[in-house]
Amino acid sequence: MTFVPVLQELVVLLGAAVVVIVLSRKVRLPPVVGFLATGMAVGPSGLGWIDHSQHIEAFAEIGIVLLLFGIGLEVSTPRLRKLGRLLVVGGSLQVALTVAVVALVAWAFDAGPAAALFYGFVAALSSTAIVLKRYVERRELDAPHARVATGILLFQDLLIVPLLLIVPVLGGAGEASALVLALRLGGGMLVVALAFVVGRFVVPAGLQVLAETGVRELLLLAALSACFGGALLTERLGFSMALGAFLAGVLIADSQFQHHVLAETGPLRDVFNSLFFVSVGMLVHWEVVLEHPGPIVGLSVGVMALKAAILVPVVAVLGFPTVTRLGVALALAQIGELSFLLAHAGHRYGLVDDARYELVVASIVLTMLLTPALIALHPWLAARLARSRAAGSEEVVPADTILIAGFGFVGRQLARVLASARAGYRIVDLDPRRVREARASGEPVIFGDATRPDIQRDCGVPTARACVFLLSDPQAQQQAVRVARALAPSVPILARAGRRDEIAALLAAGADQVVVDELEAAVETVTAMLHRLHVPGNVIRAEGRLLRADSYELLRSTRPAPLSDLMVRALAQSCTETFLLGAEHLRRGRSLGELELRTRTGATVIAVVRGERSLPNPGAGLQLEEGDVLVLLGGHAAIEAASRYLEAGAEDAERPTEG
Repeated sequence: MTFVPVLQELVVLLGAAVVVIVLSRKVRLPPVVGFLATGMAVGPSGLGWIDHSQHIEAFAEIGIVLLLFGIGLEVSTPRLRKLGRLLVVGGSLQVALTVAVVALVAWAFDAGPAAALFYGFVAALSSTAIVLKRYVERRELDAPHARVATGILLFQDLLIVPLLLIVPVLGGAGEASALVLALRLGGGMLVVALAFVVGRFVVPAGLQVLAETGVRELLLLAALSACFGGALLTERLGFSMALGAFLAGVLIADSQFQHHVLAETGPLRDVFNSLFFVSVGMLVHWEVVLEHPGPIVGLSVGVMALKAAILVPVVAVLGFPTVTRLGVALALAQIGELSFLLAHAGHRYGLVDDARYELVVASIVLTMLLTPALIALHPWLAARLARSRAAGSEEVVPADTILIAGFGFVGRQLARVLASARAGYRIVDLDPRRVREARASGEPVIFGDATRPDIQRDCGVPTARACVFLLSDPQAQQQAVRVARALAPSVPILARAGRRDEIAALLAAGADQVVVDELEAAVETVTAMLHRLHVPGNVIRAEGRLLRADSYELLRSTRPAPLSDLMVRALAQSCTETFLLGAEHLRRGRSLGELELRTRTGATVIAVVRGERSLPNPGAGLQLEEGDVLVLLGGHAAIEAASRYLEAGAEDAERPTEG
């Protein structure tokens, strides 16, 4: 095989992918869907632009290896600990129930025990790539349903390794005995254990040595060597390449270089992962789809309905309300990209024949294509549920309280300040862990969805003193503000926005004031810098007010905002600053003359405050005492130099050049 045909097919694939992705973005579909559609369009059964799919299979294999390597990089110990119960309990329940139910259904349709179990494995997994990408685009990663879905997805990703070890045993034509299975899993566990030993003692030290060379490319080369080397090693040991790539990622995940490697390998992983999804789309044979549309649609809808029906009670066991259960069920109802690995392995080891394999692949692709629409359906269902459900609490809330919706970091700080001010407040949150911890610390909190009118009534919104909405989900935040404004037209509403493009929607929903994370970071940065320049406090406060007053226009614009006239004058003129003298500051001299402050820095001492007395225009002979406060006058650079000189007693402090 020469390189020219491969290059030709790559050009066709990548060019078609660009066009399809642009079109998919126009209708707000994730790139993965576009890649699948590209493969279906240009593959052998589509337009036929690519006839030799084996040329692409090598790139797809690399994509699989890098996909599992990326998953391994994400599996750091802190992340596993953070997800905790969501991962272990939620993931294990979902997978076990799905495998059991699907296996029983397949067995009822005359599938053998091994094949039935295999079908259960394929159906149990969902698409991490599509779901998490969609959550990122919708800015919902911190929402309760997204965190639950992430925990379950991560459990499924971890499970792919033992499942890939089990599939060859299931296809062993009568050799799938308990002993064979135990030996294979035992061998896999031994490989994993050895990998973790290497990762604990060898990988961090090796990466540290490479990092200290200062050659940036070395870490990338080392990471890719570990990825492909691990894949090759496990393949030679009789396991899948995916296992080795996954373990290589895990080895790096707990090191300090995790985020750097993730960032450096990201573009490469994205390119080859896209080729993987394109190759999957090429597996769909249009003649099979056109010949058997009923079985494909029926299988897809049946599996999605079954998985959704299982996910609803699983999320309920975790303690989440109906709206979260629906969000997780809609997001994880599809069959994911890792199921293609299982399907390919099952086909290779004889668990599924050619005809059923093509039906399975087509059904998986169809479920993935439907996923974006299902995720987009969740806000609409949540709003419908909010209008139809009855109140969840009968407790009467005193009038004139302040509602805090969302008890994250900002909510906790606000509650602490309100408690110190003896102001009455009420908290509502949809996270069971937060609610449990808040109740344990004596906070007035209820568990509920702040977008629901009945929950807001229970929190006393109609008679509230003010409402503060701190929800991380932008859609939920807007809906909650809209509901509060309808219930209480005159109550002040303060809402937080994570990004600048959320301001207009929140103001239109009824918020009186929107606090934007980006804006507050900008104001704090400007304030800190102006303090460093010794700008007078009243000027700093005025500039901060100006920034906040013009926040909407400033955040919409890409041009820097003009300085206020007051700021321009303050920066151009001299300023004053005070400095408290300690014993350590007097080691260069006890008098003003001995300090040589003006000579060395250009700043002038215009007064000395000693106790209750002020000594204006002090002479060079004035003896200074510990506890004196010097009032300094000079340009910004001179004041800064004087402060450094007094703090450090620097002999080589030079007088700065003003202007």
